[in-house]
Amino acid sequence: MLRKTGHFIKRAFDGVASATGLLVGAPLFLGTALAIRFSMGRPVLFCQTRIGRGNRPFTVYKFRTMTDAKDAAGTLLPDAERLTRVGRFIRSTSLDELPQLLNVLGGSMSIVGPRPLLPEYLPLYTPEQARRHLVRPGLTGWSAVNGRNSVSWERQFASDTWYVDHRSLWLDVRIIAMTVVQVLRREGISQEGQATRERFRGSVAVARCPEPAPGSSKRVDRRAPETAPHATAHQ
Repeated sequence: MLRKTGHFIKRAFDGVASATGLLVGAPLFLGTALAIRFSMGRPVLFCQTRIGRGNRPFTVYKFRTMTDAKDAAGTLLPDAERLTRVGRFIRSTSLDELPQLLNVLGGSMSIVGPRPLLPEYLPLYTPEQARRHLVRPGLTGWSAVNGRNSVSWERQFASDTWYVDHRSLWLDVRIIAMTVVQVLRREGISQEGQATRERFRGSVAVARCPEPAPGSSKRVDRRAPETAPHATAHQ
């Protein structure tokens, strides 16, 4: 009963928060859309299939930060060459994530949860890492405020599964507060040496979860065999 009540409250909060964000943030949405339209042209939104709760695919919405520039063979250029000046600013301020409020309002995402990732990663997860899909993906999450794109995939997945095991309304409130601070500081936007982040190619080492919330001493090691690389275009 307590778990069902928690799910109901969380979903109600998601609905109210996303609707309020879309309404209050309308001028910011419009300004960002116009900046993209005049600097990069159409489309303004970047739409891509991601995996949600229960391994169900859905379409995620983001503001576009890259061009579709390709080489002579028709292959997309590296992220660093497609990321525009306007796109770099939008990404550094996390404005590109705002359209995901539509996903939250529609129920495919939550305000807080593991970040939604590509379908191509599904066969690369270990059974432990795959548990991140037991909950709705989030606009922000425990891994997002503990390094975001600057940490290894293994550390991110360890954070995701830690959240699955310890999720609560209080933890969600704490993560939202930490997210505001992180956005203002513009931390963890990209991986060192990368314009965005390298693709997940399978786990090759042990990862430890970041320090848990106060009152918990739970810490788990994860280990997985090396997996063949799998590449895909992404933003």
